[in-house]
Amino acid sequence: MFGYYLDLALRSLKRNRALTALMVLAIALGIGASMTTLTVLHVLSGDPLPGKSAQLYYPQVDPQDIKGMLPNKEPPDQVTLIDGLNLLRAGRADHQALMSGGSVPIQPEQSSLDPFYVEARYTTADFFAMFDAPFLYGHGWTAAHGEAKAREVVIAKSLNDKLFGGANSVGRTLRMAGTSFRIVGVLDSWQPNPHFYDLNTGSYAYGEQVFLPLQTMLELRLDRNGSTDCWGNGGGGVGSILPSDTCVWLQFWVQLDSPAKAAAYKEFLVHYSQEQKALGRFQRTPNVRLRNVMQWLDYQMVVPNDVRLQTGLAFGFLLVCLVNTVGLMLAKFMRRAAELGVRRALGASRRALFAQLLIESGVVGLVGGCGGLLLAMAGLWLVRQRPSDYAVLAHLDLSMLFTTFMLAVCATLLAGLLPAWRACQIAPALQLKSN
Repeated sequence: MFGYYLDLALRSLKRNRALTALMVLAIALGIGASMTTLTVLHVLSGDPLPGKSAQLYYPQVDPQDIKGMLPNKEPPDQVTLIDGLNLLRAGRADHQALMSGGSVPIQPEQSSLDPFYVEARYTTADFFAMFDAPFLYGHGWTAAHGEAKAREVVIAKSLNDKLFGGANSVGRTLRMAGTSFRIVGVLDSWQPNPHFYDLNTGSYAYGEQVFLPLQTMLELRLDRNGSTDCWGNGGGGVGSILPSDTCVWLQFWVQLDSPAKAAAYKEFLVHYSQEQKALGRFQRTPNVRLRNVMQWLDYQMVVPNDVRLQTGLAFGFLLVCLVNTVGLMLAKFMRRAAELGVRRALGASRRALFAQLLIESGVVGLVGGCGGLLLAMAGLWLVRQRPSDYAVLAHLDLSMLFTTFMLAVCATLLAGLLPAWRACQIAPALQLKSN
């Protein structure tokens, strides 16, 4: 019977092409708008390290002076160099990494390539293991080499392709900022989104090309990127001049493999703050925070508010489109009351008529879903053209394709319930009246 009902549905839709086109267009516009914004929201609010983010935490302590202190004020988003090194060397976490961002000039060996700048990450040895950074060749530097200010570097796959044609470059020399570094590892394609471990240098579509020991950077006074917040008479530092001790400018992450370890580490932060206050460095009462990756992203409000608003408006527009589709379907089905009455007179049950009209609604939804999918892809292409740091993330994966079709068909079937029910109820009355 399904094939028969499908044939009747296609004949009916072809009979009034203008009305059919209006219904398909309404569904396509609603689905296209809602799926475009939903896809962008889904990508922007995604977990950058699935399966690992719940174990990674961002500790915060409050070393600021008492001046201008507000109740319940959040501690600074970054740490000073003194606090960062103290917490790092305390070794209370399963892994820990202290870091900052910057940019360095590359002097290629090839005469065909001009010198150029790349984004850099100055960090400590646990960085790669903590964040599951995949290696194509080699490995990271050791903690001992990091403390010894070794001239070692890990480079990204894209830089390796550019400088060495994709070959294994471990052991070769890379000259940066006038200093020769030995390449110890090459990362495979890796770019967490959002760029959670340092939101100051960019939230989305941002990735470093070189990674080198933080202590090496401090000795060579390499240029930094990112934000610096100071208090008192502290200076933020310019270029190769490091910020003063009363400035926060570094990010510190820890890996804690169980909730018990997380609770213990937060207690350690409280004790550390008390100790620093006793030494005269901290003036405020202990004010600490310990958020995991997703909590940190939520606190930082990484997903733009306008994206959430646009998603809500798009689904409101989809609701308007569905209401219009209900009206168009009701008008179409009521115009066929005489035809349906004849079918009832020939023995068709209300259930059969109801199934026939629902299949017709499903066909409209299927075609509208195809149109909505095309509009969603066009909308995402337009999003990619926007001059924003998250535009390149908007993509429609297979799960979204499936969601688009299912949403279109289900929404249209729901929209067709009322018109189909009304048409089935009227048909018998018209049949009796005609007798």
